[in-house]
Amino acid sequence: MTHARIGPGRRREIGFFAAAFAHLAGKFTGTGPPAVFTTLAKSRRLFWAWLIYSAMMMPFGRLSRRETELVILRIAHLRRCEYERGHHERLARRAGVRHDEIDRTRHADLTSWPPRDQAMLNAVTQIVEHRDIDDTAWKRLSAHLDESEIIELLLLCGHYDSLATTLLTVRTPPDTY
Repeated sequence: MTHARIGPGRRREIGFFAAAFAHLAGKFTGTGPPAVFTTLAKSRRLFWAWLIYSAMMMPFGRLSRRETELVILRIAHLRRCEYERGHHERLARRAGVRHDEIDRTRHADLTSWPPRDQAMLNAVTQIVEHRDIDDTAWKRLSAHLDESEIIELLLLCGHYDSLATTLLTVRTPPDTY
């Protein structure tokens, strides 16, 4: 494991409220305080804005929790972000994603998914790999999601792709179980 470039912060570095939030989040995820929170909270002002923005998509978004977790797992796989992947595998199971579905988010062949899932996961793959969606994929996606859901999916992809970049670049250590 590579040494963290920016390690998780302690209460004095991140503040009482961020530390309390991370502690509660760890209780929910079955870990210690998640490093994603204790690291990002080192930028105190930005952390709270980021957290609100994140929460509007997950867990309070228009896409189902199951769909959101599938999208995040696909992004984590494509970006090779093991921290994001491990963190969200646990959350995905809580959201009702089956073990075989979690494993299948790693596969290049998406044809075994139901049509709505397949359209979303194909769009996610194209966004991460090409920063765009071709017209065929857009047509398939539009057949299953309304415009508001598509915008949310696009922002969710951009957000978790950006988060993967941050976690990978600062070398976020895995959470303790």
